[in-house]
This record gives sequence, C-alpha cells and structure tokens, in this order.
Amino acid sequence: MNIILLGPPGAGKGTQAARLEADRGMVQLSTGDMLRAAVKAGTPVGLQAKSVMEAGELVSDAIVSALIGERLDQGTGNGAIFDGYPRTAAQADALDKLLAEREATLDFVIELAVDEDALVERIVGRFTCANCGAGYHDKFKQPKVADTCDVCGHHEFKRRPDDNEETVRTRMTEYRAKTAPILPGYEARGLVYRVDGMADIAHVTQAIEDILDRK
Repeated sequence: MNIILLGPPGAGKGTQAARLEADRGMVQLSTGDMLRAAVKAGTPVGLQAKSVMEAGELVSDAIVSALIGERLDQGTGNGAIFDGYPRTAAQADALDKLLAEREATLDFVIELAVDEDALVERIVGRFTCANCGAGYHDKFKQPKVADTCDVCGHHEFKRRPDDNEETVRTRMTEYRAKTAPILPGYEARGLVYRVDGMADIAHVTQAIEDILDRK
C-alpha cells in the first residue's frame, strides 16, 4: 500500500507516519530525512544534492524525485508513506512515473485538515527537554513540576528557532500556494480523504486506520 500524507508543517504528518510504521510495517519516506541520509552516505544522488546545497541553491524536483526512486528500489516493507512529497504539481507527476516504473500504484492521499490560527498556537507554544527530547507545550502540556522534565528530571528546555508565528504563517502560505493545488488531480482519481488534523493524536490515528482498512 502506498499513501501520501498531506498537510502544512505542524499538522502531525510525522507523528502519524511513525505510528503507521509501527502498526503496519510501512516505511516513512520523509524527503528531508532522506536527503540528509543520502548526503551523509555519499550516494550518487546524495553527492549531487550536496553540491547544490553547498552552492546555496535549492535542491531541484529532479534530485528529490531521484532520491525517492533510489529509496523505493531499496524496498518499502508493507508500503510507503510519502511525507512532505509531493510538494508541487511537478513532483506529483514525477511520483506517478516513479510508481508506474515499479509497477506500483498510489492507494490513498490523506490530508490532515487544520485550522491555521490553532495550528500556529500549537507550533509556537511547543518546546522540548534539552536532554531527552520529551515534548511539552506552553498551553497544552506543561511539565508537572515547573522547569523540570517529567521524563528525566532535566532542568533545561529548548525551542526550535523556526517555531515562531511569522515562519509558520509563511509556511502555511507556501503550502496553500504550491501543495494544495495538487489535490484536485488526486480528487478526480478518487484518492483523497480528509482527516481532522486538529483532533487529538489517537483520534487522528484511528481515522487514518479506518481509511486504510477500506483497501
């Protein structure tokens, strides 16, 4: 089974992909993680991407698609979860070709629908333990004891530098402009299902499982 998880940054795609990996033996294909791994491993596509990034340029659709193809050829267990790809119409076309070349099909496109203002609040308020990485939130999940990690007892916390309102809203705008327009094409093929990405994690997981069980 091959599925795409769509949604703006912070919608919970990574969390749900990890759950599908654990529960169904699928493989999460996150282009950002794959790019870093390919560069580190020195694969042909990784070396190509490294030279582009070192020149301060954006990695092209062609390189990203080659990276996906390289990973698909390594096997994907019980299926692939495309997380963060495709981001553009060109990448959507490339994915269709990559799958067709391997006699595979795309089964579901699941969009995690979100409320923009609520998502900004969710992202801007999050922070983690600097020692063990346990996650917290200013409003939704404070440590039980102030300034003390519930998990390891550490007293230092950190926030991602890009977890600020301006950056989050810029990413949302980019998602609407570049990624959302690929949905109509998938809708015409009857592949699109929407899940409330603002529900709690367990409810989102169950909703996705219900969709996948249709196959």
